[in-house]
Amino acid sequence: MHSSSDHAASGIDASIMSSPSSYEQGATTVLALSSDPRFSYCLYVPKSGDVGERSLLSVIHGSYRNFTIHRDQFQDFAEANNCMILAPLFPGNVLGDGNLDGFKYMLEGDIRYDRILEQMVSEVCMRYGIADDRFGLVGFSGGAHFAHRFFLLRPHRLWGVSVGAPGSVTLLDPHRDWWTGVRDIEDLFGMTLDGAQLATVPVQLVVGDADLDTGEIHHRPGRRYWVEGANDAGATRPERLRTLERSLLKDRIAVVFELLPGVGHEAEPIFAAAQSFLSDSLEAHRAGKARDSSSS
Repeated sequence: MHSSSDHAASGIDASIMSSPSSYEQGATTVLALSSDPRFSYCLYVPKSGDVGERSLLSVIHGSYRNFTIHRDQFQDFAEANNCMILAPLFPGNVLGDGNLDGFKYMLEGDIRYDRILEQMVSEVCMRYGIADDRFGLVGFSGGAHFAHRFFLLRPHRLWGVSVGAPGSVTLLDPHRDWWTGVRDIEDLFGMTLDGAQLATVPVQLVVGDADLDTGEIHHRPGRRYWVEGANDAGATRPERLRTLERSLLKDRIAVVFELLPGVGHEAEPIFAAAQSFLSDSLEAHRAGKARDSSSS
């Protein structure tokens, strides 16, 4: 998947990329993205397992940006599944204008957050010798905003996606503009919705049944991301996620919906519920790759 020309295109010195230091093993230090040091990430590198068979899972933080904590919550998953964990940091106020939410909506000024994640994945795969052309994606709260929108734009890159308790959702609605719908994604992102590719990706939607506070997620006119119809998907996170489920099912995209009893807006139980789903998705992905390899 990655060649020496990839290193040159991203401005990465191949000799530097070839030998991770002791600080870049296990639960790593925080590393700036070579192609855009405004953004950074940390990793968890499994201590065992065949490096040639290793996969990658990206865990996306919410508004509090507890990215190292979320990385640590997936250490057992990483060891059990021979899967490296990539936890990006998308800082707030990155353009100096007080915006804390840009990454959730994929666009902020000239920043394309889907491309930033792709650059991180490419850098990590080159540095650690990961050859898989797909990766897994999981996000909580603001990170779930990101996760399901990345899935809509770039499903061909994913072997599975888990969407945990987003405050707002983008529906596969051709009559609404971004971010509530997808009518103008070709103008904004230079790509069209690919229903066939979307249908190849296992999707989990997960939320607590006690996650009912609407104060933070109710959109109001005059705010930065206000658009007409911003609250139409429902008042609460469970309602909005159910609306997303119906939208995906209408387009024949298979969805697993999990409503966790007694759980509020908490990352730990959401991520715990995601791990079994992601493990199954990764196993299915690897089995599919093995079948393709044996038949070629």
